[in-house]
Amino acid sequence: MTRGPFAVLFWKELLELSRNRGALIPVIIVAALVIVLPFGIVIGIPDMTGELLSQDADLMRLTRTIGGPEGLSPEGQVQLFLFQQFLVLLLLMPATGAMALAAHAIVGEKQARTLEPLLATPIRTMELLVAKVLGALAPTLAISLVGVVLFGTGLGVFAEPGVLRAMINARTLLLVLLVGPATALLSLQAAMIVSSRVNDARTAQQVGVLIVLPLTGLVVAQFMGLFWLSARETAVLGLAILGLWVIVAIASAALFQREAILTRWR
Repeated sequence: MTRGPFAVLFWKELLELSRNRGALIPVIIVAALVIVLPFGIVIGIPDMTGELLSQDADLMRLTRTIGGPEGLSPEGQVQLFLFQQFLVLLLLMPATGAMALAAHAIVGEKQARTLEPLLATPIRTMELLVAKVLGALAPTLAISLVGVVLFGTGLGVFAEPGVLRAMINARTLLLVLLVGPATALLSLQAAMIVSSRVNDARTAQQVGVLIVLPLTGLVVAQFMGLFWLSARETAVLGLAILGLWVIVAIASAALFQREAILTRWR
């Protein structure tokens, strides 16, 4: 893959987004809610009611599934369990937040009459699609990473002593640096396939969001104590999602049919 056309298109996508910064406002609002909500539930409600989370026998039973570090108080163990669940939801934000941008990547170009000149350039189809996916992902991923930093800062300030230290482990790093971005890549690439085949961006957006549902189900299953992914299993999951993205990216290039798109969408 040549760097010239790919880099130019990638920066073009970022430049266009910088001219329409309002598109990122919903992403920032969702990120703020995802950060504030866990602290309201895990810290705020017990403070207002005067009832500790560790007094709930069911929650204490669920916390044993993660095998928290020794020395952590019972309340800290419950907080650790709950904050790890909310962290996964924060990592899903780049996929859902960038979905509207990716869904409009092809349909919007066609409606703006800028797709034809782009397809006439020597850029390869794979470069075109991946550059658009990364152009949609990069800003929302940056917002998500800032959210993770704020999330960790909040843990250090409000959570029980030792919770932040317990959160910083191989599993968390794999979630933040591998599983989250890989899931976003996969969902956005799927949306790109649909976006290249339809005239309605909402259809592409809905299909891309469906990719996130299995991971959401995984979070629910872990919250119910059905199982718990170890660091090794998390790494395998992340690599599997990343490999699936590569397959979907290749499929999206094969299904794009750049010559037929120009005639079919007229």
